[in-house]
Amino acid sequence: MDPASQDINLNSPNKGLVVDNSDSLSDVPVEGAVGNAANPLPPGLTEEEAEELRTELTKVEEEINTLRQVLSAKERHATELKRKLGLSPLNELKQNLSKSWQDVQTSNAYLRTTEKLGEWNERVTSSDLYKKTQETLSQAGQKTSAALTTVGTVISKRLGDMRNSATFKSFEDKVGNLKVGL
Repeated sequence: MDPASQDINLNSPNKGLVVDNSDSLSDVPVEGAVGNAANPLPPGLTEEEAEELRTELTKVEEEINTLRQVLSAKERHATELKRKLGLSPLNELKQNLSKSWQDVQTSNAYLRTTEKLGEWNERVTSSDLYKKTQETLSQAGQKTSAALTTVGTVISKRLGDMRNSATFKSFEDKVGNLKVGL
């Protein structure tokens, strides 16, 4: 395959694919080409050395194009395998995020930070101020709980009294009559 007939633009969707160059400008000299009349040979370089370098450059460019084609084929093959395995880009993203989070959790910075936070937590929870605050909040919670229990008991008693009242019995009878009438 002639390397001149390949699309080597890395941004092209056709990179590495054969393109029709029937309209190509192959006879136009390339800027910077070695040994043409517009650009004489660099000092200390003979025509034979320049020809060897041109030959080597051509071979390297051909190898680069071949590698691009192989890479493109491998990428297509990998995409097809992933599709067959049901691996979507979203699944890959989830796996990457999971692995990244695992890497963060095992990093020295994360471990040191966790250790420091643990030390600070220990200092705070063992301080007298923290203990007094915790005790005060605990007492307030117990008092609030007792008050809510008392309120609940009073409401239950009042509802029971109301249910036994003549007004409620009369209302209950009217609602019962409505049910029967429907």
